[in-house]
Amino acid sequence: MEIFDYMGKYDYEQLLFCHDAASGLKAIIAIHDTTLGPALGGTRMWTYESEEAAIEDALRLAKGMTYKNAAAGLNLGGGKTVIIGDPHKDKNEEMFRAFGRFIQGLGGRYITAEDVGTTVEDMDIIHEETNFVTGVSQTYGSSGNPSPVTAYGCYVGMKAAAKEAFGSDSLEGKTIAVQGVGNVAFELCRYLHGEGANLIVTDIAADAVKRAVDAFRAKAADPKDIYAVDCDIFAPCALGAILNDHTIPLLKAKVIAGSANNQLKEPRHGDLIHEMGILYAPDYVVNAGGVINVADELHGYNRERAMKKVEQIYNNVEKVIEISKRDRIPTYLAADRMAEERIRKVSRSRSQFLLYNKHILEKRLQY
Repeated sequence: MEIFDYMGKYDYEQLLFCHDAASGLKAIIAIHDTTLGPALGGTRMWTYESEEAAIEDALRLAKGMTYKNAAAGLNLGGGKTVIIGDPHKDKNEEMFRAFGRFIQGLGGRYITAEDVGTTVEDMDIIHEETNFVTGVSQTYGSSGNPSPVTAYGCYVGMKAAAKEAFGSDSLEGKTIAVQGVGNVAFELCRYLHGEGANLIVTDIAADAVKRAVDAFRAKAADPKDIYAVDCDIFAPCALGAILNDHTIPLLKAKVIAGSANNQLKEPRHGDLIHEMGILYAPDYVVNAGGVINVADELHGYNRERAMKKVEQIYNNVEKVIEISKRDRIPTYLAADRMAEERIRKVSRSRSQFLLYNKHILEKRLQY
């Protein structure tokens, strides 16, 4: 991998390698773009096959956060960290304290949060060394469990897509197939059931399906059959890459809107969905409730304010649809264009983010 060629091609700002021999820390921080503000993105801990695979993941995820934060209307750029190691065996307090010192050394250009393989407890340890961390425990003024807020954002985004597809944003009487009923999807089902939607649910965990069936009078479906069920809306809320050559032809839904990340296996699958006349609500637009929620912590968390920001996901989906029509492009490309247009407008008057004022720092980080 030619790192500088890759960074140049996709306009990355920084790639940092963090090493602490005493704790075993091997971390890679990727900062993609800070035009809109400091880069916000979680810390992932994973047993990567190689250092190159870890670098590629950090870079890819950082770029994704730039688009997600920009599309969500946040004054934040995109970054990501990966820590190489087994999250079940290799963690220790010294590792996360050392990592916190590396973050502190960036002077506010990067703010981290919880991600795959890391926990609220890990964020609390990082917080011992730096204020540039969100998703800490409520002892420090955290927003708490982000799942209900992510679910609410997905719910309002789904309503906006339904308005375009069916002429009304009411989900009453609509049949919605929910793939995966984990923490976020279960809360999404709560909102959908409350509005009077008919739910069909599936999950590889039988107890998760039973829980949703009992709570929301949902119908259960086998995981392999969920794509072909008769429904109005298909909600992918589990694994990524589930919209692919095999599954897309099976779909009977008119709308796809769910909380899963990276739903399209390849960009061309977004083109295929568009050609079939299915309205796709881009994943990183509708599942942005969680990042919007934790971003509010940077201003001293206020739930009412955060939820009002999450409700803007409805308007963001409308903007994506408008751009799709305006430019005659699929919605997945329209979402990228919406993010890029926002960054471009700000970049005319601002380049890289610099935290230049102590008063601004203290105001931004009220815990």
